[in-house]
Amino acid sequence: MDLIQQIIARAKSNKQRIVLPEAEEERTLTAADRVLAEDMADIILIGDPAKVKALAEEKGLKNIGKAKLIDPLNCEKSEEYAQLLAELRKKKGMTIEQARELVKNPLYLGCMIIKTGDADGQISGALSTTGETLRPALQIIKTAPGITCVSGAMLLITQKPEFGENGVLVVGDVAVTPMPDANQLSQIAVCTAQTAKSVAGFEDPRVAMLSFSTKGSATHEVVDKVIEATGLAKEMDPSLKIDGELQADAALVPGVGKKKAPGSEIAGNANVLVFPNLEVGNIAYKLVQRLGDAIAIGPILQGIARPVNDLSRGCSVEDIYYLVAITACQAMDAKK
Repeated sequence: MDLIQQIIARAKSNKQRIVLPEAEEERTLTAADRVLAEDMADIILIGDPAKVKALAEEKGLKNIGKAKLIDPLNCEKSEEYAQLLAELRKKKGMTIEQARELVKNPLYLGCMIIKTGDADGQISGALSTTGETLRPALQIIKTAPGITCVSGAMLLITQKPEFGENGVLVVGDVAVTPMPDANQLSQIAVCTAQTAKSVAGFEDPRVAMLSFSTKGSATHEVVDKVIEATGLAKEMDPSLKIDGELQADAALVPGVGKKKAPGSEIAGNANVLVFPNLEVGNIAYKLVQRLGDAIAIGPILQGIARPVNDLSRGCSVEDIYYLVAITACQAMDAKK
């Protein structure tokens, strides 16, 4: 069973309640129909019921009736949600009138459903920008305990079983924080290791903090940041297997790791890679994807107290379907 099928199997083993707030969008509705047909998750759709039902009928989607369908303009809990939202945002000056308008927005409404315990995760982005997806999540659900920055991990399924976990690597940050400081980078490391457990199913995440230097082979303030972040990550999670600073070859190739970082349990043996900044991470994973024929799955947003994930507006039905499974796995882990 390959990694994607393992993720789907885990999602099916413990069904989670996933909100799809862009239910009037064709790809989203088609993916929801497939999820429901396979009994992979309980789906909550947000949209105009007449439009959703008409689209489902037009596309021949037979399983949409199994979903819970909520009209954002006529939700029975709208006032309850508005009152809670106004309370959550009162220090920012939000009035109850403003809150009542916001809970008509499907992205805000979905996050309120999660906040009150009626759902476990949310996926949007087929119609919305990353900012539009993240804003309500950070305002309402907020970050996980001990975490102040959100980041994005990527699963890289390579054709090289000798690297990572039988060819699979989990890398971050590739999507959110452009220039993390040492504290933020340490949080990214801890969160990416957690994603490796909850989504990729790694029993033993081994984190390499990447740089252009290995163990003092070069000196620079950006290297110092990686070294500091490594120490902070160990303080955040003393059980975390982590080492840095390491060059990419020292992290992945046993012979190189042994030569450049003798005695390191991570060097040459890493399955989680943490990039020093977003620029490096984004470029690196796309090079591996295009030149190395790797499958890249994500980005998977991490650091939010309950999973809220972001799609590309060019996403496929399959992308949405897979992200439902990933979000379900994250939701299981968030409840522990």
